[in-house]
Amino acid sequence: MKLADVNLCDLDQFEVGVPHHVFKLLRAEAPVFWHPEPNGGPGFWVVTKYRDLIAVSKDPATFSSWRGGTNLFDTTPEQLSQTRMIMLNMDPPAHSKYRRLVNQGFTLRMVARLEPHIREMAHRIVDHVAATGECDFVTEVAAELPLQVIAEFLGVPLADRHKVFEWSNRLIGFDDPEFRDSADSVAQGQQAAAEMYMYANQLALERRDHPRDDLVSVLMRGEVDGERLSEMEFDSFFLLLAVAGNETTRNLISGGMLALLEHPEQRQRLLADMSLLPTAVEEMLRWVSPVMHFRRTATRDTELRGQKIRERDKVVIFYPSANRDEEIFPDGDRFDVGRTPNEHLAFGIGEHFCLGSNLARLEIRLLFEELLTRLPDIELAGPVHRLRSNFIGGIKRMPVRFTPEAPHQALHA
Repeated sequence: MKLADVNLCDLDQFEVGVPHHVFKLLRAEAPVFWHPEPNGGPGFWVVTKYRDLIAVSKDPATFSSWRGGTNLFDTTPEQLSQTRMIMLNMDPPAHSKYRRLVNQGFTLRMVARLEPHIREMAHRIVDHVAATGECDFVTEVAAELPLQVIAEFLGVPLADRHKVFEWSNRLIGFDDPEFRDSADSVAQGQQAAAEMYMYANQLALERRDHPRDDLVSVLMRGEVDGERLSEMEFDSFFLLLAVAGNETTRNLISGGMLALLEHPEQRQRLLADMSLLPTAVEEMLRWVSPVMHFRRTATRDTELRGQKIRERDKVVIFYPSANRDEEIFPDGDRFDVGRTPNEHLAFGIGEHFCLGSNLARLEIRLLFEELLTRLPDIELAGPVHRLRSNFIGGIKRMPVRFTPEAPHQALHA
């Protein structure tokens, strides 16, 4: 393959799997690569090396999330003004003020208090499938725990969690024909967002009169610069927390299980020594890197690895590539449940470091404790269907089978 053949806008290749061979070529020959854009777009810089990704992420004054948003492709001014209300698309100091509103709910101490309850949730989820001997791992296992946890955090009734699942699929999977019913993927995403906003506003009205111990109530009481959140600001917060709180963790759990199934020697190593589970979780995060890229916009003329980047240029940072950078990860194409050190960037770095990283790690660890202990012979039972996206490394369906657990085992496991 040659540099002239690189096309990270070709979504068909991502449906097969993350094109790591393309990223390896770019790291070796053009670590800061000018990429043409389809449909007459202006083009963008592709950043593939670990240290460069850190440099871009830690310099929001030069590489802005707000100026053009974090989506790769440009949107209309009206759409951009809406996306700028989502914390993901803010720069300091505004970003810091909004993040402080919800930061208290995601501290390590707060998350640790939830461990017994989340362990119970994980146990019930495995109970649900254990006696059947087969299931779709994505919808019946991987999606369930993050959905149940974020629903409880936000105060969404458990019965409504699948609405969040559907909205998330339509918002994140806008490039996948399965998750849209029209040719206009932008319009499809806007419709899903509108439906989620309507739902959020109903919850807000309930919490205004009857506050509870959940994040919606925190947001209803929250103030930025002495002012309560506007309806649009509240809606944007709700959307970000609901989608980010389930989508990425679901895809990490699915991709992590697939990695174990495709590397049976590593799974056996983990089964023989469950004390390796914390390092295995970190390796799953590095290996899967569920969020594949974010876009920044240059606020001034600058330079990166000798490439002259001009003001308003789009700079796109690719996490799966940074997480296999040969300079940082020896033998990075090898899945190793005992890998240490493992300073991956799956949660990002800088002020946009994932707010829910502690919660995600806990969910992943507890669910895999249940799965490895109770379904140790789990295996693929059919083809794996991936999301058609260069933004989220997702799996839509993954049929699996295993030795059914006797009912009394499930009850007392």
